[in-house]
Amino acid sequence: MNNKIIVIAEAGVNHNGNVDLAMQLVDAAVKSGADIVKFQTFKAKNIVTKSVSKADYQKNTTNKEESQYDMLKALELTYGDTVKIMKHCEQNKIKFLSSAFDHDSLDFLTNKLNLKTLKIASGEITNGPLLLSHAQTGCNIILSTGISSLKEIQIALSIIAFGLIHGANLKENPSLKSFQKAFKSEVGQSLLKRKVTILHCTTEYPAPLEDSNLKAITTLQNKFGLRIGYSDHTKGIIVSVFAAAMGAKLIEKHFTLDKEMHGPDHKASLSPLELKRMVEMIRDLEKSMGDGIKTPKKSELKNKYIVRKSLVALTPIKKGDVFTEQNLSIKRPGNGKSPMLYWDILGTKSFRDYGEDEVLF
Repeated sequence: MNNKIIVIAEAGVNHNGNVDLAMQLVDAAVKSGADIVKFQTFKAKNIVTKSVSKADYQKNTTNKEESQYDMLKALELTYGDTVKIMKHCEQNKIKFLSSAFDHDSLDFLTNKLNLKTLKIASGEITNGPLLLSHAQTGCNIILSTGISSLKEIQIALSIIAFGLIHGANLKENPSLKSFQKAFKSEVGQSLLKRKVTILHCTTEYPAPLEDSNLKAITTLQNKFGLRIGYSDHTKGIIVSVFAAAMGAKLIEKHFTLDKEMHGPDHKASLSPLELKRMVEMIRDLEKSMGDGIKTPKKSELKNKYIVRKSLVALTPIKKGDVFTEQNLSIKRPGNGKSPMLYWDILGTKSFRDYGEDEVLF
């Protein structure tokens, strides 16, 4: 990835299990100007027990009596559907991405779809075996860090470093000790810097503005020295733009075709128009950030002599007269002697005549 801020339009499960709706989400992502459109790949039976309850935000947006399993089961896309979606992305020249929530889905994404970049959701940051399997693929990894501490993030990165080093054929038994060794090694750090992007995230839908904690972007950068991005669950678009201004190199944001649709994530998502506006604002931000080198820009140089000032004769000055505080002034334009020479010139004699208000050269 270059220095461009990557925007991921997170379709997630806002297709409601309908492949045609998923295609429309791809189309909306394309129109927004996003770089990537992301989905979620899972089998409900592999990731949740049948009796577990929903999160509060899920209860507020879906049937309260329905189990999390039943909700997720209805939101599954078949592997065949996912193939269709990816082909639709290719035809429309937008990158396809998906998060795998179980080993079968990971195998499908990497071995069937041949994805080279994988996104790991915040909820999997303590799922050591799944983290290791992701890393063993050798793919680029985007790791979301909602609900996690720096210690948990470092352990997750240690597992990923271990997997990146050893690949599919482990020559060392996985253990916390071997993970830590991999993390501290020169090769492990090199692979992490080359392969991994960390996303700061607050896992609530929508996330309260006061819990955004955007300063954590700097904390993560200083702590781990990796590419840092932001997965935004707040309402609206402004926090994503702020995150980009703070140095986030990747912005992920949920979007939907209709916020009033039935489903867990619609209300906390952007509309297509909001998504487009967010992308436009981030692109404008990129232009305005510049290269950080403080030097006059071409567009402003034409104003140099107009806004700066020169030494001028406050009163008529004859050749041989002494320059004093009474016969010198400082006025526009700035194409004569710099006012910075004022003290050097005081007390010296003029080499020529000057009329009132005439610029000294």
